[in-house]
Amino acid sequence: MFAAIPFPNISPEIFSIELFGMTLALRWYAMGYIVGIALGWMIVKAALRRPHLWRNGAPMDPARLEDLLTYIVLGVIGGGRLGYVFFYQPATFLADPASIIRIWEGGLSFHGGFAGVVVAVWLFSRRHNVPLPALADIIAVAATPAILLVRIANFINAELWGRPTDVPWGVIFPGEAAQSCATATAPCVRHPSQLYEAGLEGLLLGAVLLLLAFRFGGLKKPWLLSGLFFAGYGMARFIVEFVRQPDTQFVSAGNPLGWAVQFGDYGLTMGQVLTLPMILTGLVVIMATTRRR
Repeated sequence: MFAAIPFPNISPEIFSIELFGMTLALRWYAMGYIVGIALGWMIVKAALRRPHLWRNGAPMDPARLEDLLTYIVLGVIGGGRLGYVFFYQPATFLADPASIIRIWEGGLSFHGGFAGVVVAVWLFSRRHNVPLPALADIIAVAATPAILLVRIANFINAELWGRPTDVPWGVIFPGEAAQSCATATAPCVRHPSQLYEAGLEGLLLGAVLLLLAFRFGGLKKPWLLSGLFFAGYGMARFIVEFVRQPDTQFVSAGNPLGWAVQFGDYGLTMGQVLTLPMILTGLVVIMATTRRR
């Protein structure tokens, strides 16, 4: 018996307006970042107002949050765009360098955005003399709402879907590319990998980090929550990559599974390659932190 979930027909645009001959649209993807960053700001503010959560008190005055937010937004956009350019479509952007700045056309890499935030937090820490471990730990907690909401937006946009499957919760995504495995008698059913990532990277990881930070003294151990974020996100992404459709630029007749690095009949996707350093770094940081008294 055929079993699958029809894709909910939700427009990627929340609304759009015509202004001076241009169409300006607010998309769910952008809204995910906006609301996610706002929720993260609230988490950081709540933590800073509870100095007992840290070993030596709150690391900075809540009044500096607006400056920190500016750094982070620039890091997300700049790093995310450059990461997408260099990791996924370098040839395309080399042929048309001006397209790098056209971020409204889409194309942001999580790993690039993450690297951009790391640099932004480091610069903020140095400029404002804020202890980097404490700042990094609370930012790690605050990042998870944006991850959750952006992954849900990926689902609404019917993008980054998973590999074909016969599980009963598989989704019939629209579009010629998503339906490339359809037959005359049945549509192509795929893993809703965006929702898997939302649940693991955003909801589960976020809940664990929030509990550790606000209930179990996680902020009293410098770098612990940062290490858990690195390792937790990396492991979640690595696992989901097994059912996620690989990037089209890596798929070919001789490489149908889209391995970026291949070892005989096995290999790793680009997402897994980029995630391995996160996992290793996180585990090293966790071990070093837990050994320190």
